Amino acid sequence: MKLLNEIIEKKRSEIIESKRKYTIRELVDFELYQEERRSLKKALIKGTGIIAEYKRSSPSAGHITSAGIDEVLGDYMSNNVSALSILTDQHFFKGQVEDLKAARKYGVPILRKDFIIDEFQLFEAKAFGADAVLLIAEVLDSYHVKYLCQIAQSLNLEVLVEFHSEKELFKVPSSADIIGINNRNLDTLETSIENCKTLLPYLPLNAFKIAESGIKSLDEIEELYELGFNGCLIGESLLKEPRFRTEIRSLKSPENFATCA
Repeated sequence: MKLLNEIIEKKRSEIIESKRKYTIRELVDFELYQEERRSLKKALIKGTGIIAEYKRSSPSAGHITSAGIDEVLGDYMSNNVSALSILTDQHFFKGQVEDLKAARKYGVPILRKDFIIDEFQLFEAKAFGADAVLLIAEVLDSYHVKYLCQIAQSLNLEVLVEFHSEKELFKVPSSADIIGINNRNLDTLETSIENCKTLLPYLPLNAFKIAESGIKSLDEIEELYELGFNGCLIGESLLKEPRFRTEIRSLKSPENFATCA
């Protein structure tokens, strides 16, 4: 837990700095705050089911890309992704909340991916253009997962609640719009796609579910869709492999696989 604790400690200081820049009252007056939100769930159902992520760096991979956000997101859109995930953590992932605003113009739902521990981050996410937010079960207790989920949904933001192990499942509220199974162990940073296969049977049959991290090929995506996943969140592999990005273009909707299963 050493790295995760370090990330959360740094996040608290980032939030303090953000609160010095803006009050919640000021965020509510932002132009993007007033815009209608786009549904992440609907976009995944209607499209390829792929949430493509933009991040410049990560603790596990180090430096990932020097390409600008517009170059990467433009390429993602040309390859028919359903939504965009923008990693806004500053210290560990070299992101910034302004990246959400840059992504807004592409017309698809935007997920703010960060270590959200304070309701201020939810208002900030909406003010800068996010349509949905990530809550990580491993960094929150069950009360705060439910509380932050309720606040986000009251702001018309959809909520993706992510868990990594069976012991975290009790924290996932039934009110979550989307449940994500993360294949990355946040302690060791290792990934295994087998993790989402192992944990899938623990989810309700009617849960809207996605697989996250460690997905490296079209075959793996299709296998996950055949198992019943409604989408995949992919970052590093798409950022590093141009061929993988182009393969996404021909991917059928997860609904097609579910019908055949």
